[in-house]
Amino acid sequence: MKKIHTSRDNEMFRKVVIVDGQAGCGKTMLSPIISSYKRVEILTYIFEIEFILRLYNLNKIKKDSAISMIKVFTDHKLYQSMMGREVNFRFSDISSVYNYANPKIYLKRIKDKGDEKIPNLISKKQPILNFTSHDLLENIDCLFEAYGKKLFFIEVVRHPLYMIIQQSLNMKNLINSSRDIDIYYKYKNIEYPHFAYGWEETFNKINPVEKAIHLMNINCKINNMKRKKISNSKFRNNFLTIPFENFVKNPNLYLNKIKNKINSENTSKTNSFIKKANIPRKKIADGIPLDIYKRCGWQPSKKGFTEKEELIFRRHYLIKNNVSEHYIKIMDNLSKNYEKNYSFL
Repeated sequence: MKKIHTSRDNEMFRKVVIVDGQAGCGKTMLSPIISSYKRVEILTYIFEIEFILRLYNLNKIKKDSAISMIKVFTDHKLYQSMMGREVNFRFSDISSVYNYANPKIYLKRIKDKGDEKIPNLISKKQPILNFTSHDLLENIDCLFEAYGKKLFFIEVVRHPLYMIIQQSLNMKNLINSSRDIDIYYKYKNIEYPHFAYGWEETFNKINPVEKAIHLMNINCKINNMKRKKISNSKFRNNFLTIPFENFVKNPNLYLNKIKNKINSENTSKTNSFIKKANIPRKKIADGIPLDIYKRCGWQPSKKGFTEKEELIFRRHYLIKNNVSEHYIKIMDNLSKNYEKNYSFL
């Protein structure tokens, strides 16, 4: 059999923005604001690309296939979007067309001519794809190999104590359920989520909150290494880390950087999207009470609490859920390192 490499050289996409981060980091607060900029498409989750890269991490597909499939899915997303296909019309969803700056654009596309006219339309309009992803910094090398300098990758980071509840609830209520449509594998006849690779025995022994801390610790170590590698690469100007706490208090510093990097600008709706996210904020915890955030463990700020007291209150979650001293120590170290690197108190 001939030895071949899969490829896609005739790509349609011009610019791709990916907003990435761990569960609970605040990326879905940022992506809608970016969608309000000129030429930027609606917020789109890229689960297919996540699945591809997780299979690649498990050595189940080759790198050339992973990269070509990323390009294929990206062009497919763009093509379908420009045709008005596969657009989310569920009113309450963050990714809904009704939470886009101008829903009429997508309604108009349904009626317009498409098919063979789409490549020229893309060339004329220069749309910017707006992707939101989960834990893909680990695979940043593959993404830059697929997209090159057409990619602008934004990593949103947040204090671990503000992410732990959502990640714990995911471990408890989502993982190993039929609703978790993700990559799993079998080891010794037991099925595990993709991220448990290499620590299966530990995964079996610890409770959901400890699993969340264990995974968060792994992700933080990997992400630190990836950040350093990118800072010394030719793609350093195509990457931006945004600390959630600093962003919600001083958003313009970061929003101006994003606009410059993707060569876009505000629309008449941008300020309303910023206000809708309740930023800038006097207090970090003063978020917006969306139902999806409540289901993920969001809690309003405590009246009269300082920022430090808010963190202490959230740390009690560990104690209430019988987290061992070993994992409390890991969480304390993660918190200490975050506060040192992204000072906000």
